Order: sequence, then C-alpha cells, then structure tokens
Amino acid sequence: MTERPGMSRLIGIVVFLLLSACSEEPAYDLILRGGTIVDGSGGPAYVGDVAIRGEAIAAIGDLATVRAREEIDLTGLVVAPGFVNIHSHAEADGLPSAVNMLSQGVTTEIINADGAGPVAIAQQLGQLGRAGLALNVGAMIGFNSVWREVVGLDDIRPSATQIESMQSLLAQGIQDGAWGVSAGLDYVPGYYARTEEVIDVLQPLAGRRLVFANHDRVTPESGFSSIAGMRETIEIGEAAGLIPLITHMKVQGWEQGRADNILSAMSQADAGYPGGALADVYPYLAGLTGLQALIIPSWALAGGRDAMLERFSQPDTRVQIVAEAEEAMNLRFGGPGGVFLLQSQQELTAVMTEMGLDSPGETVIRILEEAGQPIIARFGLEADLIAIMQHPTASIACDCGASVSERVHPRTWGSFPKVLGEYVRDKQALGLEDAIFKMSGLPASSIGLTDRGLLKPGFKADITAFDPLTIQDHATYSQPTLQSEGIVYTLLNGTVAWRDGVATGAQAGQIVLRGTD
Repeated sequence: MTERPGMSRLIGIVVFLLLSACSEEPAYDLILRGGTIVDGSGGPAYVGDVAIRGEAIAAIGDLATVRAREEIDLTGLVVAPGFVNIHSHAEADGLPSAVNMLSQGVTTEIINADGAGPVAIAQQLGQLGRAGLALNVGAMIGFNSVWREVVGLDDIRPSATQIESMQSLLAQGIQDGAWGVSAGLDYVPGYYARTEEVIDVLQPLAGRRLVFANHDRVTPESGFSSIAGMRETIEIGEAAGLIPLITHMKVQGWEQGRADNILSAMSQADAGYPGGALADVYPYLAGLTGLQALIIPSWALAGGRDAMLERFSQPDTRVQIVAEAEEAMNLRFGGPGGVFLLQSQQELTAVMTEMGLDSPGETVIRILEEAGQPIIARFGLEADLIAIMQHPTASIACDCGASVSERVHPRTWGSFPKVLGEYVRDKQALGLEDAIFKMSGLPASSIGLTDRGLLKPGFKADITAFDPLTIQDHATYSQPTLQSEGIVYTLLNGTVAWRDGVATGAQAGQIVLRGTD
C-alpha cells in the first residue's frame, strides 16, 4: 500500500499533540466531585463539583472535562462552607490539634468571647500563630478585659481620663485586626459599667461596621430579666453606632416562653445591619459558667476572691449573700435543681444532702470557700430555642472552642452536628440550606469576613462535607467529650484536615484579621 503524501507528517503531529496533552499539568490541585453543594448563601442545593487551586476555590459546577492532582468522590454527601464559630472560648493548647472542632466541620473561630481575653490582640494572635493552628483564628477585643486593665475590679465610676484610656485600648485592638468588641456585662467587672459608660467607651468606634457582641446583663433590679438584658445590648449598639449582637441568646428562668418579645425587638432595631440586631445561639437548654459568676451578687464579688471570702466571713453579710444567691438561682435557673457542679460531677441538691443543709445559698458559699468550679446551669425551653434559631439574623455558634479539657459542656463536641442531625433532619425545625447559612454565610457577614463563609470562586477553600443521613452529636452532660459522627471531610485553605473520622494532623489554619478602615 502506498502512503499518501503528507500522511506521515499528519500522524506525527497527532501523536505529538496526544503526548503533549498527556504531559500537561492538571488544571487544579483538588476536585471534590459529585456532592450536593449548599453554598452558604441560603440558596437551593444542587449537585456539582468544587475545584481548588492552592488555598482558594477556583471553580464550581460541572467539571467533568477537567482533572486535578487529587480527586475525591463525595456522591451522597453535602458539601458546605467550613463553619464559622463567632463565639469561641478556644483554649490555646487546643488550637494546634482542634479535634473537637474539626469533627464538627468548624474551620474558623473568633476568640475572646464574653469580654474576655488579653488586651494586646497582636501579641495574642502572634503567639497562637507561632504554636501552629489546626483552625483559622480571629479575635474580638474584650470590653471586660479593657475595663479591668484601666478601672480594676472595684465598683467605682471611671474618670474622664480612664474613659479615654479604654477608648484607646479598644481602638488599638481594632487596629490590630479585631473583628469587633465583645462584652460580658453579666460578669464582673463589666457588670459594674453603667449603660451610659459603656456607650461612652464605644462611641469613637461608631460607623466602622463593627459588632458589639454582649452576654446580656441580668440584674436583681430587673427581676433577673434576661429580656431586659438583651434589650440593653440593643440599646448600647444603637446608641454607640455599633451592630448589636446578642450572644449565646437564650430566654432564661421565669421568662421562658417569651422569645417572641425579644425577637420582635431585634427585628425592629436600627442596628446598621439588614434585618435588625444580630444574635448567635447554641442548641442546648443549659449553659456553662462559674459557680459564683451568676449566683453570688455582684457587690459581693468586688475586689476579687479574697475580698469575696472576707465578706463570707462576716455573719450579717453572709446572710444577705445567701438570700440574694438563692433569689438568683430561683429566677435564673429554677432553683438549686438547675445547677450541676461540673468539676465534682454532682447535682447541687446532692451536695446539699451530703452537707446536711437545706439552704442552697449556704451550700454554694461553702463550696466556694474551698474552691471555685464551673457549673452547668439549666435555663431553657425548647420552643424558645427553636424560635431563636429560626430568626433570620441568628447565627449558630457553640459558645465553645478548640479544647483538650475533659470537664466541658457537651456543646464543645456536639453543637453543629446536633443542629444538622436533630433540628434539621429529625425535627425539621430548620431547612438544610438555612441551617448551613446560619453556620457559615451569616456569621461571616455578621462580622465582616469577606473571603470565607461561602462556596464561591476566589474564596478560601474552607469546606466541610458530611453525610446528612448519619450526622449526629453524641456528647452528653455526663460524657461531654464523645465525638460526633457524620462529618467526613473538613478542609482548611485547601488542605484536608479531617478525613473519615480522623484528624490528619495538618496545621493549615491561618490568623484572620479585620482590614483597616
């Protein structure tokens, strides 16, 4: 057979092109294929692929014609943005591994909640970054810490000079990258700050789109009204020009069943955010705090532990403290039956029996004379919890963080899977797309985080993939460190940090800073 002229040349060109195609570098580093994509915006789910190049999402959709260095089949799994926990009490020792958070699909934590944490934000974040991070970490600047630094632990009025000093410290924290101001006005010494003083301290930050995230102040003067405390948070934010954020929102004690009252006030607030004031909420009906923090009256805590113990030793003062402590327990937690001692793993009522006492206030004092300890405080009604979770400006957060501790609240290991398993799949109190929006897009937009919280090209590749049929929390109050199931993958900045129920050991987390104005 005679070869036609030019055929050899044509064959050579085809072979060259085929070889060249085979030798081309893959278009992406990783493609997550065939998952049900819920992008964090609240929009409807759809099946598709997610391509990652470096630390960022490069493409989303039908990517059947392209290849990556690594490809993972996620058929049957939900693919969502990594969850953004805007109310974190992360332990420094927990952040290098963060198993409890990665196993919940959390990729970013905003620390220094409830007004706590160091005043020197740049130094704090620098130290955490050098130790290695299994999660992304950002920070708030704590109002209580600033008040303590300048005014101290006594119930005194700050001078004009002290107000200016606190303003300067907050401004420096924001300059150093803090995402807003957190406060715990229910806790000493923030408790001693009057509403108008808090506004004065915050006002120089007005107009910068910053949140004021506050643990509401529940006072004897209000009849221990949590609703009054939450209204104060809104009032402070509106007056100071910050976005009010009611943190770990709950309706406590005698006010249970009245969530609509405060949710309506949130919606009507002139808060500088579409939809009104913000909130975050965790899916449990009990909280974690210190034994003295919300039970012993604030005036008895002034000056610190030694001053408190001195007051305990004065008979008439002790009688008054006992009476006020019992009133607080009754109105906030439904009495001593609402208090579980975390360190000793005992009900307060059981300790009363052991001590032969019929006074819960006296029992609390005797325990504190030995040592302080954390408590689980029961407060809630599920109908209120569901109403809060359903509110359009309420994010899901866990009031927890990366931890290596054993004596913790079950929310530390279970919050996000509990919402997805119990309140989405089983009770259908939230839709899947809405729940994920409340764990990712909403908390990110609440604080102004603009490159995380959504599955979107150009955004950081913080991603979680979970099985919607099996996702479930297992942690309980008696066994609080039982790992949740259902989270199959957690990626941070394009790196797989959690795979098939096991942390990979990757420390791909980054420090996330708010940009300067």
